[in-house]
Amino acid sequence: MTTRNVSAIFRKELRSYFASPVGYVFIIFFLLVSNGFFFFIADFFRAGEATMRGYFSLLPWIFLFFVPAVTMRLWAEEKKVGTLEILLTMPLREAEVVLGKFLAAFAFLAITMLLTITLPISIKMIGRPDMGVIVGSYCGALFLGAAYLAIGLLISSLTENQVVAFIVSVAVVFALLAIGAAPVYLQSLGPIVHICEYLSLLSHFNNITRGVIDSRDVVYYVSVVVLALYLNVKNIEARKWR
Repeated sequence: MTTRNVSAIFRKELRSYFASPVGYVFIIFFLLVSNGFFFFIADFFRAGEATMRGYFSLLPWIFLFFVPAVTMRLWAEEKKVGTLEILLTMPLREAEVVLGKFLAAFAFLAITMLLTITLPISIKMIGRPDMGVIVGSYCGALFLGAAYLAIGLLISSLTENQVVAFIVSVAVVFALLAIGAAPVYLQSLGPIVHICEYLSLLSHFNNITRGVIDSRDVVYYVSVVVLALYLNVKNIEARKWR
């Protein structure tokens, strides 16, 4: 794997987000939904305190619909228009293409999250928030987003229909979120509770948003990303041989 090839794919894919109005519409809509209604109306004024706890508690569910919209086209569109075959005949390794696409999607999501920086700045001006918790929560949001992106990218590689890629990605991520609520109903089943908690994307995110970045949570998210990208590479390799 060469950095040069990964960088070329990264630049190509990142430019594609801003080459059409779709990327800008995504960013604007995300900011309106997450910042406008869910934070200021639903939490901030009601709570009457300088905190972003409510914002980050809703973020995994907002990501549930927005992140699959970012990844659904990455492979599905290549298949639909027939450019995947051309891409696979170029002197590029499958891992380089997968990593380049993932990093571009992650950069786009990071840029979108960066634009929400006005929220903690505003809170800092009118109150005394715990900035350590806020910074940790942003880090957790990036880890969570990376896991969503890797899963969505894998699902996109399995179909040429963007709508199918979106729906299946939402379903898979929802299952990995909802399993975090399973311990509430499985209190009597002992070890199953701990397994559900560990497998849940939501449980690890909630741990980080408490202000402590535990190595176990980081390892979990890195493992999810690496596994999803590995399966993505294997799927593309299998398609190339076929």
